[in-house]
Amino acid sequence: MSIQSAPPSVAPSRQSRQELLVELAAEFAETAAEHDRSGIFPVANLDRLRQAGLVGLTVPVAYGGAEAGLSDVVEVLGTIARGDPSTALVLAMTYLIHAHYGRSGEWPEEAYAPVARSTVEEGAMVNGLRVEPDLGTPARGGIPATTGRWTGDGWELTGHKIYSTGAPVLRWMLVWGATDPASDPVGDAASQEQPESSQEQPKSREPRVGTFLVPADAPGIEIIRTWDHFGMRATESHDVVFNRVRLDAGAGIALTPVSTLKDPAAAGSNIASWNGLAISAIYLGVAEAARDWLISFLHERVPSNLGKPLASLPRFQAAVGEIDVTLTTIRMLVETTAREVDAGKAVLASSGSAVKSVVTNAAINVVGQAVALIGNPGLTRANPLERHYRNVLCGRVHTPQDDAIHAAAGRALLAR
Repeated sequence: MSIQSAPPSVAPSRQSRQELLVELAAEFAETAAEHDRSGIFPVANLDRLRQAGLVGLTVPVAYGGAEAGLSDVVEVLGTIARGDPSTALVLAMTYLIHAHYGRSGEWPEEAYAPVARSTVEEGAMVNGLRVEPDLGTPARGGIPATTGRWTGDGWELTGHKIYSTGAPVLRWMLVWGATDPASDPVGDAASQEQPESSQEQPKSREPRVGTFLVPADAPGIEIIRTWDHFGMRATESHDVVFNRVRLDAGAGIALTPVSTLKDPAAAGSNIASWNGLAISAIYLGVAEAARDWLISFLHERVPSNLGKPLASLPRFQAAVGEIDVTLTTIRMLVETTAREVDAGKAVLASSGSAVKSVVTNAAINVVGQAVALIGNPGLTRANPLERHYRNVLCGRVHTPQDDAIHAAAGRALLAR
């Protein structure tokens, strides 16, 4: 079935989408090894996703998107990840941004509307840039060194971000930063309003922390190509440096005084669940691709001393069966939890994180089993299983990480 260049704002029906996804995954798989070796993001994949009406999946209907739920998101990401997980991860970042900010009301209309419409109409990618060289991940607390200085009619942003997923293909960067207290004019310490002039209101005594909406083509932005990773190589998660980037007055969004910041672990359950399940779906997709390749290999491999495929041997049948039972179980876990979130059931933030921990570790284990089962061919770069193994190991490094998940769960239980 060929993919028509339908209006990008029109998402396909569920049945036709499933067919599209399978075809797209197969197409993306054809170039995945090439992009893994080069470390260059497969830009053509994004255009195919836009043509298929999939980029604006979580953008609100008011802006031309599909306003899809989490069940649809995990289906799309999991299937695309079977073909190329780097594409799926960059797409996931855009999905999560719109799923949260498009429905939370945290952004002023004049700030969010251009981002939403450009995603739907042009396939514009957006991601949050939060991790810094000195601080590390903000999920464990801390104040960003990236600073926005008020200039009287706007902001001047200076800072350095690392692990910026999809940096070269982003249209919008949501940069986590702090205001410069010496120049930041606010009337009330708890005020979220942007001032019209630095001369009109008194200076704040503490920085405010929030998001700066930055067009990726703004002067003063430099992408430093530092990403040379073991796995997920084509995500191009490079460093991004902001050197006195000029932004308009409305670019500072949800700026909150440091003294009133919430504990990072107390993030809303809804967005935490979306994040945990989106990441789970991607690495589940990688493990399923590894299983599929293993099955093909066992059918095709006919040792001369055996005279029949390895797939005919009970040992391999049992091993593949064990792998598939695990994958079926964790897929049910992801899909069931996603349906609960969509149904508005009370899903704790810790639940989404727990699913992420269980699924990513199970995915790593089953791909490791596949490698061990066939020996050297599993680690041969000419075979996709080697790439799947490197990619699936990256599931452990996404926030929240296992130690934080386990510690939070233990604290909650022991506090009863």
